[in-house]
Amino acid sequence: MPQIIPIKDLKNTSEISEMCHRTNEPIYITKNGYGDMVIMSMESFEYTMKQIKMYEDIEISERQIKEGRVKDARRSLSSMREQYGL
Repeated sequence: MPQIIPIKDLKNTSEISEMCHRTNEPIYITKNGYGDMVIMSMESFEYTMKQIKMYEDIEISERQIKEGRVKDARRSLSSMREQYGL
């Protein structure tokens, strides 16, 4: 369940840091009753960025497949082995 706290509670930085690490989920900050910011641990942020990058790569791959820009996997791997001396 998402944690939602008012912006005035940001002064309790140690408590908020502990909450971020304990739940591994973002904490939503409200201002005057409306969403304003999101805070999360570095680990959660880095994991989220890796997921986004993976989805972007999948999207690029799917677009290349639709455009017919594909290569034979065996030939590509063989070529890479030759290129890198593997």
